[in-house]
Amino acid sequence: MTDPVEGAKKLAAYKAVDNHVVNGVIGIGSGSTVVYAVERLAQRVREEGLEVICVPSSFQAKQLIIQHGLKLGDLEMHPELIVTIDGADESDKDLTLIKGGGGCLTQEKILASCAEQFIVIADYRKASNNLGEQWSRGIPIEVIPSAYRVVYQKIEKTLGGKSELRMSGSSKAGPVVTDNGNFILDWKFDGLKNNWREVETQLNMIPGVVENGLFVNMACKAYFGMSDGSVMEQTV
Repeated sequence: MTDPVEGAKKLAAYKAVDNHVVNGVIGIGSGSTVVYAVERLAQRVREEGLEVICVPSSFQAKQLIIQHGLKLGDLEMHPELIVTIDGADESDKDLTLIKGGGGCLTQEKILASCAEQFIVIADYRKASNNLGEQWSRGIPIEVIPSAYRVVYQKIEKTLGGKSELRMSGSSKAGPVVTDNGNFILDWKFDGLKNNWREVETQLNMIPGVVENGLFVNMACKAYFGMSDGSVMEQTV
């Protein structure tokens, strides 16, 4: 029997690729749901002769593109994208996102900003009315390693909540290191926030912060695979 969560991810990914991908340059995000998007994209290339160049957001995304025999590109050669398809750790009623659970938030935000359309794919567990209802691990913040302590003290002083340095869960001791060679702080915020745009700006104004995992006013549409086999579509 198929895992309902994996089935939901596949439904969302396939529908997004079918509805939004045409010939051109495509941004490929990171995470478990994106695996199904690349799978469907490769099918369409084989079956329909679709001509796409794929720009990855991470090492994982790059490997997926190569494994499926798709054309690999980069932002240096292709700074303008038709669409970027990516997952999310949580999405609220306004399509404000928390991303970066996998640590690729900076490249993901760059790809999203370069696309004419930023499309989100996720399973039903990621849809919320307000951020923090489903995702309890906080907002990821990529920081310069030497500044992590200064940064989390300033976040807690100005915005409250609690920040933690993300540690490696593997046998390798020490902090998680991003593809950019930086550390990740996970900021667990207090209660509801009224203005996520303001919070996003405040976080990025702290010296030592590279980027944060709040994606505000970036996504134009989201596809959530549901447990009953349907796909819920949400637009701004």
